[in-house]
Amino acid sequence: MTTPLIFERSMPGRIGFSLAECDVPRKELKELLPEGQVRSQPPGWPEVSEGSVIRHYLKLSQMNHSVDSGFYPLGSCTMKYNPKINEDMARLGGFAKLHPLVPETYSQGALKMMYDLEHYLAEITGMDAVSLQPVAGAHGEFVGLKLIAAYHRSRGDDKRTTVLVPDSAHGTNPASAALSGMKVVEVDSNCDGEVCLDDLRSKVDDTVAALMLTNPNTLGLFERNICEIADIVHEAGGLLYYDGANANAILGIVRPGDTGFDVVHLNLHKTFSTPHGGGGPGSGPVGVNKKLVPFLPVPRIVKDKEQYRFDYDLPETIGKVHSFYGNFAVNVRAYTYIRMLGAKGLKRVSEDAVLNANYLQALLKKDYHLDYDRLCMHEFVLSGKKQKAQGVRTLDIAKRLLDFGVHPPTVYFPLIIEEALMIEPTETEGKETLDYFADAMLQIAKEAKEDPDKVTGAPYNTPVSRLDEVGAARNPILRWHKEE
Repeated sequence: MTTPLIFERSMPGRIGFSLAECDVPRKELKELLPEGQVRSQPPGWPEVSEGSVIRHYLKLSQMNHSVDSGFYPLGSCTMKYNPKINEDMARLGGFAKLHPLVPETYSQGALKMMYDLEHYLAEITGMDAVSLQPVAGAHGEFVGLKLIAAYHRSRGDDKRTTVLVPDSAHGTNPASAALSGMKVVEVDSNCDGEVCLDDLRSKVDDTVAALMLTNPNTLGLFERNICEIADIVHEAGGLLYYDGANANAILGIVRPGDTGFDVVHLNLHKTFSTPHGGGGPGSGPVGVNKKLVPFLPVPRIVKDKEQYRFDYDLPETIGKVHSFYGNFAVNVRAYTYIRMLGAKGLKRVSEDAVLNANYLQALLKKDYHLDYDRLCMHEFVLSGKKQKAQGVRTLDIAKRLLDFGVHPPTVYFPLIIEEALMIEPTETEGKETLDYFADAMLQIAKEAKEDPDKVTGAPYNTPVSRLDEVGAARNPILRWHKEE
């Protein structure tokens, strides 16, 4: 019999810490601190022994799902296993204990790491220069759009304030465009799940600053007309922006710069392996081709002979976009990941990710609807339309998967697919895991047909069943409150 998880464990006298008495007399404290800042009563913190605290948080951690404890096929999020060597490198004293304000003379190792990482990412994407400053994918999008706007302004082309976004795009694309002051215009998909060229041509004019595109797109399909798309946008005077959320499918195979993209952002926490989720940590470096280099954020890292330094002398820069120089620990992990795998290893990452996705798609497409029955890239999108007709929604399928110890895939996205189930197995899962997942999905499809109530009532094996997710999002309880 296990000890139940009880949140209210506080009991008077159970103290799990020992602090020295304050050596400043209370009278002097009142003189040193602003009025109202000196407590008249203790703060009312929980009184809990160290052992109870450890057991409490360990049990909480065991209730959570993580990529280290089970399969995490969260479409578009690339929740791959993160090699622990990356963690070891990020914890090295020379990196972890380095103060960001230390003089450049004493931070040469860190500067070299970041300088080399920028050049590795430039080579991988086919760009001419990269900035590591953005600390999230959406932050990278925002910075990329600011770079595009600065480029157009430098040419006296102030009327370019429209950003084209496909109807299958990630939600951050229109959000980033709107935040940067741009007008968003949606571009339709065609019957193959790709950008409709006719619709694109009809919406490209002299107000278009850029087209934001993910390739492969959120349907997991490669835009086969990418070169023609680039020509259409460029001939109209616009630029092409690459949303790197799906770069896990193309490493070492296709470079966005070679297909006409002018700006690229990458999600280092996804494609280049940093544990993430629940809000962080992240890193969204931005790469640009030559014509956009003058506008990059400052500082830039440059090499003078054998010395590395920060360069602030960029007259046309959009300025500083993050304190210090990006999310440093994520950069260390990405650097380690790239150095450990090398060019051949990075290509193998994408080859295996694409193989895994197509294997699962082949196993599941008979029992679930597949709108675009063609070879996918690193992910694919099923539809629960068949199950909906039996009274089972996609959300029910996702909840039932929890009983199998599997994190559900992304649901109801992209919006152009009814009852969407967006599945990304990544390259780090073996055939046994993929078969287990497929068997679970097939069993759920069978249950939806024969016993739909079993699916709609799930989950049954989790610490809590169906939560009020809307209420939790709107009224989150983020800290402990003492029970009265």
